[in-house]
Amino acid sequence: MSELYRELTELLERALYVRDIKGEDWQEISAVVGFLQELREKVYELPGEELRKRFSLLKEKLVALETLAAETLSPYEIVKITRHPQRFTLQDILENVYDNYTELGGEGEINLDPAVVVARAMISRRVGDKIYMHQVMVIGHEKGHGEEFRRGGSAKPWGNEKALHYMKIAETEGIPIHFYIFTPGAYPIEDPPGAAQQIARNLYTMAKLKVPMISFISEGGSGGAEAIGLADLRLMASRGYYSVISPEGAAAIEAKLKSGRPPRELVEKCARNLRLTAEDNLRLGTIDRIVPEPPLGARRQDYGFFKRLRYEMIRATDEVVLQTKSLRTFRKYVLSRKNGTEEVPEDFGIYVNWELTEDEKEILLENRSRKYREMGRWAVCGKESTFKHYLEKSHDLGLKVFHGLRYGVFKQSHRALRRMFEELTQESSALLKPVSDPVKTVYNLLSGKKRRIPKVVSWIERPEGPEELYVSPLALEDRTVTCPNAETHGCPDLWVPDLYGEFCGVCPNCGYHFPLEYQWYLNNLFDRGSVREFNEGLSSGNPLNFEGYAEKLAKARKSTGKNSAMLTFEAKIGGISLIVAMLIADFRQGTVGVAEGEKFIRACDRARITRRPLLALIHTTGGIRIHEGTLGVIQMPRCTVAVREYVDSGGLYIVLYDNNSYAGPVASFLGCAPYQFALRSTRLGFAGPRVIRETTGEEVPPDYHSAENALRRGHIQGVWDRRELRLKLYEALLTMGGRNLYYR
Repeated sequence: MSELYRELTELLERALYVRDIKGEDWQEISAVVGFLQELREKVYELPGEELRKRFSLLKEKLVALETLAAETLSPYEIVKITRHPQRFTLQDILENVYDNYTELGGEGEINLDPAVVVARAMISRRVGDKIYMHQVMVIGHEKGHGEEFRRGGSAKPWGNEKALHYMKIAETEGIPIHFYIFTPGAYPIEDPPGAAQQIARNLYTMAKLKVPMISFISEGGSGGAEAIGLADLRLMASRGYYSVISPEGAAAIEAKLKSGRPPRELVEKCARNLRLTAEDNLRLGTIDRIVPEPPLGARRQDYGFFKRLRYEMIRATDEVVLQTKSLRTFRKYVLSRKNGTEEVPEDFGIYVNWELTEDEKEILLENRSRKYREMGRWAVCGKESTFKHYLEKSHDLGLKVFHGLRYGVFKQSHRALRRMFEELTQESSALLKPVSDPVKTVYNLLSGKKRRIPKVVSWIERPEGPEELYVSPLALEDRTVTCPNAETHGCPDLWVPDLYGEFCGVCPNCGYHFPLEYQWYLNNLFDRGSVREFNEGLSSGNPLNFEGYAEKLAKARKSTGKNSAMLTFEAKIGGISLIVAMLIADFRQGTVGVAEGEKFIRACDRARITRRPLLALIHTTGGIRIHEGTLGVIQMPRCTVAVREYVDSGGLYIVLYDNNSYAGPVASFLGCAPYQFALRSTRLGFAGPRVIRETTGEEVPPDYHSAENALRRGHIQGVWDRRELRLKLYEALLTMGGRNLYYR
């Protein structure tokens, strides 16, 4: 009877699992659960033969319902599978996929951040009669099995910092990294090192990490997933999900809820629209391969799945390594033959050494850059004519050839000659100095000549021109406004024409910054007539066919006259030419999608080719655009790779924030900049107060996201006044950056 009781308990757990996934509204599974509970209670009362008969009938019924449930899974039910307590975790993977491991940075609750687990592990393969051992660094999120201290796999900033620390150790030791992503999203707090800036640092480092990196996604929630997601090959569980936002979060935004939970129907609709399943992501090109699971998802005791995962992780690492080898044809053929096999082979057939030479490391980085630059480009829309398209391409090619010759060929010889003359001049000066100095002193005394002191430029005047000064439409109202700090600072009422004209939208008493339209910056920050936009034809589209999104895009285009939230242009400040990428609030709150990411990457490339400084001017950004799903999320690693290549080439990258600047862009290609500044009006961070309240259960103070607090936390390097913005940027261009820039 004890054996039958155990079997009944296991069958009941299976039935409860199906009910949890499909919901209690499914009466058939609820009835089976009820019968199993009743039968288990009477296990010692009923005759053995009757007990066995009823058990068999219920088992057959449950198997049929499990099959039906698997065939009718909705996207939101797949999300529920990844969140279920019976789902396998990273700890289960370490125990069943790797031969042995040593956890680093503490174990269990005694850990720097229990939501992030790091382990030095060994994984083996059999080739014929030989067993080969590979060393790897395993880094991933640990959801745990009911441990509250894990926070469901939501990493705090120092958890991602721990992951970064061991990434660098893996690079030093020359061993591959296996990432496992089990997170609904990063824990949204700004405590140092800060959620957004730490994710940005991780992405920036991973862009050029010189070891093979493989990632496996079970639950991938937005920026929290990307913190360890920039890998050379990305695998995904067949019953996992990877999304820009949770279905509940998307439903709350769509319904414009201030509090409370959105209706279930809207949540399920958003889950469908987000295209978050493994099949969707493979079709979109945001992952490379799907790892098959049992029909209703793998659980802790599914050892067949762990065997498959072990094989897939080794094979994926082999593929990445072989892409760097010159002699690889036959080994690639052997791997390709095993691709998609139903049974996991016991014998790998080949051995691949995972150590890379210096040349192979460079090829690895080139392959990684190419991979992310191409990822999702198919979704970019454009309205340019064929002639204009080829004209733009010809212009870019011309720039590349001209500046390649100018700075790559002639500049090197010019620099070598200049250095030689400098050395000769310094040598001759040192030789003649004892004789020339007394003669100069006597001459100056007799002639009355004074030492010349160089003039310090305190302001750069705007060059004269026939154009009239830009006047903000906000300055055309004949009325007064009250400064929000009037009660605490005694600010007088401000006449609107003066406030938005002479005062640049800044209270002259307390310095409070009123919001200004993006056109004000275009017309008052840069030299007159110097702004020349490029790639303006690239347009935001609706690649997921998200319901209602096409109408919203059309409305945004009509109201702004722009095709996307990103403006990219060449401009000058005080005669210094630079490339500018500007996110504007008017177009979908400055959110980033495929078009915005592609335009930013092209701006980075143009700045790198022409040796111009790159300025990211953030009028506002609301984060990644949810309507483009993971195609929006991958703009985080895509743009970061482009920025890293630009900075490594010697470019000067400056980010300037204004208004509200949050989420994905700040946690990637903006937050990784070496020089970041904010206007006093800026509210800067990873997540807004409402998201923090719902995630942590805590209210944040009103100034939590202020520019001053961002400076105290080390996120930015300075807080600027809008009235001095042109001067500040001019001085930054002169004093920051390396000697690679054209005007150096």
